[in-house]
Amino acid sequence: MASTAPRLDVVDALRGFAIVSIMLLHNIEHFDLYYVVPDLPAWLVVLDKIIWDCAFFLFGGKSYAIFALLFGLTFHLQSQRRAGRDEDFRVRYGWRLLILFGFGLLNSMFYHGDILTIYAVIGLCLLPVARMRDGVVLALAAALMLQPYAWLVLADAMRHPDAKIGDPVSWQYFARMNAYLTGDSLVRVWPGNLTNGKLAVIHWSWENGRIFQIMSLFMLGMLAGRRGLFEAVPASLRFWRRTLAGAALLFIPLFAIKTMLPDLVASAAVRRPLGTIIASWSNVAFMLVLVACFVLLYQGGALTRALRVLAPLGRMSLTSYFTQSIIGSFIYYGFGLGLYKVTGATVCLLIGVLLAALQCAFCAWWLRRHAQGPLERLWHRATWISARQPA
Repeated sequence: MASTAPRLDVVDALRGFAIVSIMLLHNIEHFDLYYVVPDLPAWLVVLDKIIWDCAFFLFGGKSYAIFALLFGLTFHLQSQRRAGRDEDFRVRYGWRLLILFGFGLLNSMFYHGDILTIYAVIGLCLLPVARMRDGVVLALAAALMLQPYAWLVLADAMRHPDAKIGDPVSWQYFARMNAYLTGDSLVRVWPGNLTNGKLAVIHWSWENGRIFQIMSLFMLGMLAGRRGLFEAVPASLRFWRRTLAGAALLFIPLFAIKTMLPDLVASAAVRRPLGTIIASWSNVAFMLVLVACFVLLYQGGALTRALRVLAPLGRMSLTSYFTQSIIGSFIYYGFGLGLYKVTGATVCLLIGVLLAALQCAFCAWWLRRHAQGPLERLWHRATWISARQPA
């Protein structure tokens, strides 16, 4: 199926939506420098908690899931374009992922929570499944979405429900971060983020089921591309309407179970892996609600024109993601303005909204003058180095 402008437009806008939501979450977290500002007025403390809870309910664990879904879709579109020229894109794509890994390491110097390096490594899973039949890929994606490792841990915990479990391994790495993130030395932040910070994120991603979830979403995104689910045609719109209804019905009990789990399960050993499974499924269900709503609302009218503002941001997602790490770390970390000391979730949300608006305006301005964002252009040229570059 050849790519068309309407589909690419909605995908770019959806990717821009994910970038904005990531920006908002990162800001209220002080880019993972967790700090509670003392002596705030009582009303502001209440408002901060409401904003924090609402932001994580809407976007926590969902924004990156949208990104993962679109990552697999992009792989399909790029592979298909080269297949039309009787070329196998997989080797070139492996090289492309290696370049992305390099971008991720640079991004990690400023923000240790970088997802690019993880996507670059996990993205290799697409290479062996690219030629498999839809049914086989769907079965693999479903098996991964079930969180197989967490089920093994749960089975062991069911046999030993009274076993004492320690804190997650990632916590010991997170506990060391304030020592260099609150300091005034950028030279200390860089090695700290690339060593301690990366280990924290890798362990956290494994402990929370992100690794299996991302692999599954990559494959599902590839299947969505094969099936043309982002085309503005009646069949795809019917699919998203059914997905919206099914995902909403699935999310409600999953979220209720996740919320009540501490009261339902007394054993900590059982509760931890079960919580990982339920939270993962709940996040994916709500992510599908967000994606379905976005696609259905993008079908014409004033709201479509409003959502289309996000498309330039989505087309420059690599540049936008990279620059928000640099700007955000300067705003909140000790080597920069150090605003983590005085900003709660409410003020951080306003900062995030302002930064997102500025990024949208910059991307629109840039793309009126250039075909691609600066980092996107660099990634494209490096991908096709020593080869005939496609338009």
